[in-house]
Amino acid sequence: MEKNALLDQIMNAAPVIPVVVIDDPANAVRLARALVKGGTPAIEVTLRTPRAMECLAAIAADVEGALPGAGTVLGPNQYEAAAKAGARFMVSPGFAPNLLDAAEASAVPLLPGAATASEMMMLGERGYSRLKFFPASLAGGTAYLKALSSPLPQFTFCPTGGISLKTAPEYLALPNVACVGGSWLAPQALVDAGEWEKIEELAREAAGLAR
Repeated sequence: MEKNALLDQIMNAAPVIPVVVIDDPANAVRLARALVKGGTPAIEVTLRTPRAMECLAAIAADVEGALPGAGTVLGPNQYEAAAKAGARFMVSPGFAPNLLDAAEASAVPLLPGAATASEMMMLGERGYSRLKFFPASLAGGTAYLKALSSPLPQFTFCPTGGISLKTAPEYLALPNVACVGGSWLAPQALVDAGEWEKIEELAREAAGLAR
């Protein structure tokens, strides 16, 4: 399957891609199982903790139905390590030439971040049409994305950053938005308390959003 088709599979799996910060592989598996059971199988594991890569590998190995991805991927070494850990997709807050080179050399697709029309056009020159819009709420929100839909109709976005259950429908209603990224599905307090059923409920609520 070619990379755009893989990204479409990820972005269309559910209206929301949970963005998780986790540092315990056992809890990562429990969390991912709750998210998958709730209907949000594409899960972005941010590489912001010392054991994030182990958490990603544990989800990839032990959670049936999950589509694990690596988030906050900043360079080639992380890209290669995340691919070996079982990541099905990569997400970055932005892009750099060496990161794009690593993505082109890998079978695992990249969802690069962009916040301006110029950045989007630069990524378009490298063959990218599926992008992360980040930080969504601070970079112009729905009004900005709506304004982009006419001059840059070739791009499809996953807005991430500052989005909540309340504001997600506003983004999902836009023609150039396939899904949103959301950290509200895995709040740290619920993860620490092992409230997996409550997390499943949050996932089910997000999976039911219209788009």
